[in-house]
Amino acid sequence: MVDCPHRPPCPGCPRFGEPGIDPLVRAALSDLARRHGLADPAVVSGAVLGFRHRARLAIRGRLGSPKLGLFELGTHRVVHIPSCRVQHPLINRVAGVVRRALVEARVPSYSDQAHLGLARYLQVVVERSSQAAQVVLVANSETAVPLAGCLELIREELGGDLHSLWFNAHCDRSNTILGPHFEHWCGPDTVVEHFGGAAVHYPPGAFGQSNLEVAQRIIEHLRGQIPEGSCVAEFYAGVGAIGLSLIDRLRELRLNESSPHALRGLEQGLAGLTAMQRAKVVLRPGPAAAMQEAAEGADLVIVDPPRKGLESELAQRLAERPPQRLLYVSCALDSLREDILRLTSEGALRLADLTVFDMFPYTAHVETVARFEHA
Repeated sequence: MVDCPHRPPCPGCPRFGEPGIDPLVRAALSDLARRHGLADPAVVSGAVLGFRHRARLAIRGRLGSPKLGLFELGTHRVVHIPSCRVQHPLINRVAGVVRRALVEARVPSYSDQAHLGLARYLQVVVERSSQAAQVVLVANSETAVPLAGCLELIREELGGDLHSLWFNAHCDRSNTILGPHFEHWCGPDTVVEHFGGAAVHYPPGAFGQSNLEVAQRIIEHLRGQIPEGSCVAEFYAGVGAIGLSLIDRLRELRLNESSPHALRGLEQGLAGLTAMQRAKVVLRPGPAAAMQEAAEGADLVIVDPPRKGLESELAQRLAERPPQRLLYVSCALDSLREDILRLTSEGALRLADLTVFDMFPYTAHVETVARFEHA
C-alpha cells in the first residue's frame, strides 16, 4: 500500500491502508443479521485506490495561494490534497488546473467568517466512457461574470479532458456545497453512465455515487433478485440508475423521485428509451410519502432513501401492506436498523438477507442491501 501524503490532517480516509470494512461496522452488521436468524452478511469490495469518480472539494485560502481539498474536522480550514490516492487521477489533474486558473485570474477564495471572496467549491465528475470531467465551479456570486476569465482558462487548459464546464451560484451563508442556480459554460448537458445496458443521465446538480465500480455491483445484485415480468415500484429513484437498468426484465416500472435535478436526468434517461420500453414506465414525481400508492399492486418494491432513512408514512404503509419482496438500499446503518424495526413491526415482512458493499473504502461507512420477504 502506498502511503498517503495528506494524512494527517486530511480526514477523508481515517482507515487508510487498513484492509476490509471497519471491524466495528462488521460486528454491528453481524449482530443485526443474527437478531433476524441470518448468517454473517457477505461483503462485496472493489478497487481501493483511484475509485472515486466524483469529488467535491472546498476552496479556501489567500489570494494567489488557494487550497483545494477537505476541511479539517470541526473547522473551515482546508487541507490541500493535490495527490489524493483514492480519487480518479483526472480529478487531481482538474483540481490542479483550477488552482492555477484561480491564481492567474486573481480570483479570491471564499471566507466563511467574512462571507466575502468568490471561489467556494469545486465539483468534478469523471464520465467513464469518455474519461472526461464534468467540472462545476461554485462561487459566492449571482452570475459567472466575475469568473469568466478563470472559466476560460480552465476550458483551454483541460482541452480534451473536459466533458463540460459549469458555474454554480451559491451566495448564502450555509454549509451546503451547491447553490440552486447553474450556468452552463460549455460541453454536454449531462454525464452519461450505463447500467444494465441503459443510459443514465447525471446533470451537475443530481446525486451520483462516487464509487461507480461498487455501485454497478449493487445494481447487478439487485437485478439478480427481480423475477422476469415483475411490476416494480422504486422510491427515491434518483436519475434512474437502478430502475432503468431493469427495464427489459419488467412488465411495469413505477419511478418516484422529488429532486428537480434528479428528475431532469431521469426524464432524459426516459427520452432515450424505445417506445416499447417507455410504455412500461410510470413516473411519480414528488415526496415518497405522498406517492406511496405507487406500491399498490407491485410485485416488488425498491427503496434507496437518503441517510435519514424512509419517510415514516411510507415505512408504515410498506409494513402494513407489503409487496412479496422489498429491496432496501441503505447508506446509513443507524437508519437501516430503525427501518428494519418499522418494516417488520406488523409481522407481515421478514428480513431475509443482508449484503454489504464496501462503497467507501478506508471509512466507517458502507452501503447495505437488505432483502425483505412477505412473511
